[in-house]
Order: sequence, then C-alpha cells, then structure tokens
Amino acid sequence: MDQVQQLVLNPLKPYLGPITSKLPGPINDLAINLLGEPCHAALLLDLDITSHPECLSLAISKALGIGIICAASIVKVPQIIKLVRSQSSEGLSFTSYLLETASFVITLAYNVRNGFPFSTYGETSLIAIQDVVITVLILVYSKKSAQAGAFLAAVGSAVYALIVSNTLVSNAQMTSLQAGAGALSIASKLPQILTIWQQGGTGQLSAFAVFNYLFGSLTRIYTTLQEVDDKLILYGFMAGFVLNAILAAQVLYYWKSPTTAGHGKEVDSKPGLQGVGQKGSKAALATEEALKVNASPAGTTTARPSSSSGRRRG
Repeated sequence: MDQVQQLVLNPLKPYLGPITSKLPGPINDLAINLLGEPCHAALLLDLDITSHPECLSLAISKALGIGIICAASIVKVPQIIKLVRSQSSEGLSFTSYLLETASFVITLAYNVRNGFPFSTYGETSLIAIQDVVITVLILVYSKKSAQAGAFLAAVGSAVYALIVSNTLVSNAQMTSLQAGAGALSIASKLPQILTIWQQGGTGQLSAFAVFNYLFGSLTRIYTTLQEVDDKLILYGFMAGFVLNAILAAQVLYYWKSPTTAGHGKEVDSKPGLQGVGQKGSKAALATEEALKVNASPAGTTTARPSSSSGRRRG
C-alpha cells in the first residue's frame, strides 16, 4: 500500500485533488453515505489509502456491491428471452425456481428488517422479480396457467406478510425463517443440477445467468465479511457458491450436448424416427429400404420366366 501511495497517488494528487474535492453535490453526498465521512475525507479529499487501510476495503466492498446490483438487473433477462423465443421450458426445473424465489423473498425481508446496507443485498430484490417471471413462464409453457396465477398470489401474500406488515411475523420468527432460507437456497440448486444430469444437457438454461451467479456469490462472501456481521447470511452465500460452481461445471461439460429424454440416451434426429432406440432405428431403416424396393415402378425389375414359356412346341 505504501508503494502504491508513493509511486501512484502522491504524484497524481495535484491533478486529481481539484477534481475529487469539487464533485457535484449529489455524487459527493452519495459517496459520504456509502463510505462515511472519515473514509470519504481520506480517500476522496486527501487521496490517502495508508492512514485508514480499512477505508480501502470498504470502498472495494461498496464498489463490488453496486456492481452486483447493476448486473442483477439483467442477470436473468437472457434466460427470459430464451424462454419466450423457444416457447419451451425444457431443461429448467420449476421446483428449483420455486425454492429460489421463496429463499430470496425471505432473505430480502430479513435484510430490510435488520437495516443492513442496500449495497449488501440489493440484487436480491431484482433477481427475485426475474425469478417470478421465469417461474410463471415455466408454468405457462407447461400448460399450467392456473398454477401460475396461484403462484403469483402466493408471492404477493408472502411479500405483504414479511416486508409490508410488521405484525404478522415477529423478528424472532424472521430469524428462524432466514435460517430456513439458507437451506432453501441450497435445495433450490439441487433440482436444477439433477435435471441437467438426467437430460444430459442444459436445454434452455442460460449460461450467462449461471456464471453471473457464480461470480456474484463469490463477491457476496467478500462484501458480507466486510460489512455484515451475520453468520446466517455468510454461510448461505458460501453454500450457494459451492452449488453454483457445480452448475457452472455442468454448463461447461454439456456445452454443446443436445438435451436428451434420459441420461445417456440421445434422441434420433431423423424425421419420422424420433424416440426410436438404436436397434429400433436400424430395423426401421431396413423396413424403409424394403418398402422402396416393393414400390419401384413396373418394368424396373426382371420377372423370372415361367417354366411353360420356356418349352418348345413339338
């Protein structure tokens, strides 16, 4: 840090100082709210990262948190687009998205009630909204529109009970729910992992969303260690990172593999023979060849002369 201060920041102070000390009011106020006055003065006004080393860690944590929130606003948009374009929910687990939505709603309510910095959980609300959209699309494309309506009603009721109302669920109950949310978050990944393994492919699963989840959960471990003294949230992010790593490994392994009806059984892509196994395909091909011979035009095959036509008249 001392070398960075001496070799980089000190020579730049005459040029950066006039800029950082005269930031527009809204930006300056935002920096104070994020960093606090001591760190704001040390980092932006004095351009000093050595006198308060903890301020640099805090600034990095805040920057990562804001970056995650910005990325979360679009993290599942590619998944939604793939669903809408294909009109198919192949490769996606309804159970997985249902559990993840429940986990995010509980975690969002827990953070709001405890007054934690928005930069440490803001993406939860954005991803939860996108999860609701994806879950509804999965149900609709599975011809279960009634269940989609019931799901929306359940989500709305949960949001009101956990976030809007302060009387229906106590703080002690909220803590218990958060402990359960960690288990839900872990359980939400398992059906998706199992679905990919059973189908031998990722189907309509978005690789963009998977890898964003992986890097996001790793970053959240750091920001939680820096800003939130809560083991429940920390352990949840650690477990989520492990399972997201497994999903990312599956995406890489099945990168160009076609989704199959069962693990290790590819579907024949020949028109008219889909779903036929290897042996069945050979038999069907042989049958087709026989039909082609029988259906050939008259005169293309040589008829065997009868025995009577070959006799000489005496």
